[in-house]
Amino acid sequence: MPEPPVILAIESSCDDTAAAVVAGGRLRANVVSSQDVHLAYGGVVPELASRDHQRLIVPVVTQAMTQAGVDKADLDAVAVTYGPGLAGSLLVGLSFAKALALGLGVPLVGVNHLEGHIYSVFIEDGPPFPYLCLVVSGGHTQLVYVEDGFRLRLLGQTRDDAAGEAFDKVAKLLGLGYPGGPKIDALAQQGDPAFHAFPRTLAGEAGYDFSFSGLKTSVLYFLNRFSEAERAAFLDEHLADLCAAFQQAVVDVLIDALRRAVGQTGARHVAVVGGVSANTALRAAAEALAHEAGFTLYLPPLRYCMDNAAMIAVTAHFKLAAGLTSPLTLTAQPGLALG
Repeated sequence: MPEPPVILAIESSCDDTAAAVVAGGRLRANVVSSQDVHLAYGGVVPELASRDHQRLIVPVVTQAMTQAGVDKADLDAVAVTYGPGLAGSLLVGLSFAKALALGLGVPLVGVNHLEGHIYSVFIEDGPPFPYLCLVVSGGHTQLVYVEDGFRLRLLGQTRDDAAGEAFDKVAKLLGLGYPGGPKIDALAQQGDPAFHAFPRTLAGEAGYDFSFSGLKTSVLYFLNRFSEAERAAFLDEHLADLCAAFQQAVVDVLIDALRRAVGQTGARHVAVVGGVSANTALRAAAEALAHEAGFTLYLPPLRYCMDNAAMIAVTAHFKLAAGLTSPLTLTAQPGLALG
């Protein structure tokens, strides 16, 4: 029986430059360099992100291979995210991966970033197939039924803002800066979720499409009731309560959709993945739902919730096992969808 392949994986879809190595069927290295150049701008600046990827990709890849104890000659494949994401950022990682695969004469494995999140639960102990997966990140909110391997059925997705995007935009309204999700989460733990009843909105009557733009606007209208001086005094006293109330509205929408999807599909195994899956209130609510509905819940460890190359590596491991590789003509696809 052949030895499991040694795979170098690269992730550069947004503002994290990451590389990981899977060897012998297990993760041997996972390096992430998060860019701090965007903090002053309240969000990711695409041109600055691509420039930082160019500066960081060689040292990040070198560090990952050193940690894994492998050399270029040991690699059996090179995996890389080719979408969705920022065009310039994707091109840096994809160009590097293609050149390395060509130079070494090994297969290139293109990985959909969303599939990476979906399969991130397999970095350690993953679920059996089929399983239901809630993907909640800065750019995407989706409910996906993973039937087997790479047969995915999209049940619903956001029609406007993703949940993580709503967190960041509301954090900006509250003067918390970027990235906003972790800051709102930390403050919410000290606040009262029942402080204010923000709207719980689903885009479809009984479906699984999400909409978070109205919730963000509701927070804006709430704050606009105050003059500038009144707002400062209000936030000084009730910032944690406002964060808790907003966060609870997001969590309620996500958990309601997940509860109905579990009932419809009969799923006994459920995963919640993506950057927002690190949110403490969402994790607690998902665990409570699992206990109530009797399914097994899979949550990635916190270090694998945010963008990382370990999830790209493990997805590539499955793809190679299924004989799925990519041509060197593979192009960056910023708007890449599932399927």
